[in-house]
Amino acid sequence: MSNSIKFTWVLVLSLLFSVVCSAQNITGTITDSLGKAVPYANINLKNSSNLIIAYAISNSKGGYVLPVPAAAKAPLLAEVSCMGFKKQSKTITDLSAPVNFILSTEVNQLAAVIVKDKRPRLRASGDTLGYKVSDFSSPQDRVIGDIIKKLPGISVATDGTISYNGKSISNLYIGGDNLLDDKYNIATNTIPQGVVDQVQVIQNDQPIKMLRDKVVSDDVALNLTIKKDAKLQLVGQESVGAGLPGNYDEDLNAMMFKDAYKAINYLKGNNIGDDVANDLVSHNLSDYLQKIDNNLPSTVLSLGSVPNPNLLQNRYLFNQSGILNANNLLTLKKGEQLRINFYYLHDTQQQDYKEQTQIYLPGDTVKYSETEKNKYRPDILHGQFTLNINKDNYYLNDKLITDYSRKNYYSALNTNGTAVNQVFNDNTMDFSNELNYMQTFKSSNIVEVYSYVNHISEPENRIIQPNFNPGIFNNGVNYNQLSQTVNIPTWFTNNYLSFKIPSNYITQSFKAGFVVQAQTLKSDLSAVQLNNSSHLVPDSSLNHLNWSRKKVYTEAAYDMPGKILKITLNLPLSLQQINYADSLYNLDKSLTRLYFNPRLFIKYQISVEDYFSLLYNYRNDIGNIQDVYHGYILTDYNTYYANNADLTQSKNQLAAFGFNYRKALTLFFFSINTQFNHILANNISSGIITDNFQQRIVLPFQNATNAWTINGFISKYDFALRTTFSGGVQWQSNSSNQILNNTLLPYNTISTTLNASAETKVSDYITFSYKAYLSQTSSSSPVGVAGYSVKQLVQQAAINYNPVNNVFFKLSGDDYLTYQQGNDLKYFFADASVKFRFNKLKTDVELSVVNFLNVKNYSYLNLTANTFTSSSYTLPGRIVMLRMMFNL
Repeated sequence: MSNSIKFTWVLVLSLLFSVVCSAQNITGTITDSLGKAVPYANINLKNSSNLIIAYAISNSKGGYVLPVPAAAKAPLLAEVSCMGFKKQSKTITDLSAPVNFILSTEVNQLAAVIVKDKRPRLRASGDTLGYKVSDFSSPQDRVIGDIIKKLPGISVATDGTISYNGKSISNLYIGGDNLLDDKYNIATNTIPQGVVDQVQVIQNDQPIKMLRDKVVSDDVALNLTIKKDAKLQLVGQESVGAGLPGNYDEDLNAMMFKDAYKAINYLKGNNIGDDVANDLVSHNLSDYLQKIDNNLPSTVLSLGSVPNPNLLQNRYLFNQSGILNANNLLTLKKGEQLRINFYYLHDTQQQDYKEQTQIYLPGDTVKYSETEKNKYRPDILHGQFTLNINKDNYYLNDKLITDYSRKNYYSALNTNGTAVNQVFNDNTMDFSNELNYMQTFKSSNIVEVYSYVNHISEPENRIIQPNFNPGIFNNGVNYNQLSQTVNIPTWFTNNYLSFKIPSNYITQSFKAGFVVQAQTLKSDLSAVQLNNSSHLVPDSSLNHLNWSRKKVYTEAAYDMPGKILKITLNLPLSLQQINYADSLYNLDKSLTRLYFNPRLFIKYQISVEDYFSLLYNYRNDIGNIQDVYHGYILTDYNTYYANNADLTQSKNQLAAFGFNYRKALTLFFFSINTQFNHILANNISSGIITDNFQQRIVLPFQNATNAWTINGFISKYDFALRTTFSGGVQWQSNSSNQILNNTLLPYNTISTTLNASAETKVSDYITFSYKAYLSQTSSSSPVGVAGYSVKQLVQQAAINYNPVNNVFFKLSGDDYLTYQQGNDLKYFFADASVKFRFNKLKTDVELSVVNFLNVKNYSYLNLTANTFTSSSYTLPGRIVMLRMMFNL
């Protein structure tokens, strides 16, 4: 039998069976309350036992045919259901009568579905990358700086400098507002981590709205987004602590993060080695001063070159510090803000220090032995008022800054068996005003007016007693004390007019301006005799040098702010005239030069997340007033310094290449950058070194230095281990020349630094961190001076454990290993703390022990060119503290 015949018989039998089993049909229509047909409604026929015995689906016109089985017995129930309508049922008594349904509408809400994923992830939008704070936080974290250190792709240096994928950030915004300029340690050390929702990385940051997509910016900035509930109230984390032996630590703050008003105000004080001046670090100050061409005079005098040890600061610092810091920003209108930043700092720091110095010369080694007891007492006052209007077609920024500082230094010194007492007073008064105005015309062209004015005065005075080196300073006759004074009052102004012409692909900028700097260097070295009479040291120890620098400059700049290729080309041309004169030495010279200092920056985006960068900069630099004074200045107790050369002129060529790689989805970051710097100068430093004194002078001989630098950075978050792994490498090679004891000594110094770290969440109760730093510095010379090398390994580890919600334990340690040709040093420091949280009172009580192994001395080795130093420091030892911390 064929398949077609079989199919025909099956169809016929099925039809016969349906006729036998279905005695009758129920028909009807289904409509809504407006009489419209309801298609695709389900109709079920139920018997007296509530079992479905037949069903049907309404057609496009709302009609249906419901077959009734022959064995069905009354009563029967017809039930209709359809999405968006209420169910309806009717009892069937007459099978021949139509059964119609009119359905009423009903809103059906689907049950919520919550998808939970605890894996950290980055939120990328254009040039902005967002880290969710809760993904990386742990119960022990107190301020937002604790979280930033853990973020993959971000590193934080010991001074608080934040870098993203190997590049230092230009600014840190709070809720999109610039409250602190580049003094962002204030934010990272103060803002509670619980009020921050995201830490955002902004690449190619251009804070001036009217220049966005017109002028290329390679800056990277951070932005802290604030949680909504934290914007509605006053925020504060207060801490009060006392401990042994006689220690205290207070931190009282009040913060507000509303859209219209932001503030970080606090009062801090402690004597446990926490230097509150770290909050005031301007991380980009040197770049800013170079940009505006303001070469500030440096402090001339000192007590001597006492380096800080390579320890955490609270390990070695003896202090009694306090600071009042107020930072307030008020938004007047949209795009218009007024900001006031004010602080006053007072401190007293002490240091007990010993140093062995060896200066390696051909066939000879000069040695110094020093013991010092130093005290430093600064009073620093700062006020800043900023008006900022930042709109799409208008920009105004006026910043007025005043600074006053009074710094007193005291030193009881014993050098090579000779007792020397020193008192050094250094007072600074600094005033500046910076105005920047931009306006967009209807043609989209932009005009810019800029004016900067600065005045600084820093009188310095140092007294050395008793009877210091009478053979050099007093013709071999015993005397009472030596007094060195220096002051370099300075006026500086920079002004320019700029015109920018934007287009679809390129922005052309043309600038013209002038710079004027006027200075006077006054100094004298006097010997006070035993009868209290005073006279100048006879050997050319007086200066009265007048200096003026005038510059007229123009600049053409071309910016191509493309999505894939970004290019900036700067072509500045300047005519510079310098005059300096000192009648005491028949010195009257002038210099007029025309300089061309081109700069090219290229950034090529090879993908959405990866790019290459290239930089070339050629710059002509001219020295300053501190390069040309002819009278000797005793800069510190063993260095007598003068100049016998023309003004320093140098040609600086810098080339840099970098590659940045990022995969936000997998939290992987990598960068490598290399830089070469060649400097050719017209003078060289010369020194005469004896067993107890150094006499230095600058000589007119050509001098070249070369420096290679390679930096690498890598960071990856491992989802399985819940760990951020980071590492870095830096290699530097510097070649330089100097003349010592009438011998030309070329030196090559190579330093290599490796670092690795891991931040892990072992579980919801345990977190662990580990950091390691390995550094090696070696120096060599081809002229008969032996090479030397110093290696150091520093390891830091910490473990946090909170067995229950309101109890927290922490144990941490630092290990320091130094290797130097048989002179190996090893130190280990350990800290511990336990904290109890009282949720109802919103209060924590913490008991901590810093340096509980009570290490009280530390030695440090350092190598620079041909100078090797071995330094020894007295440490504070064990500190036990009890703190109470609560939130407003």
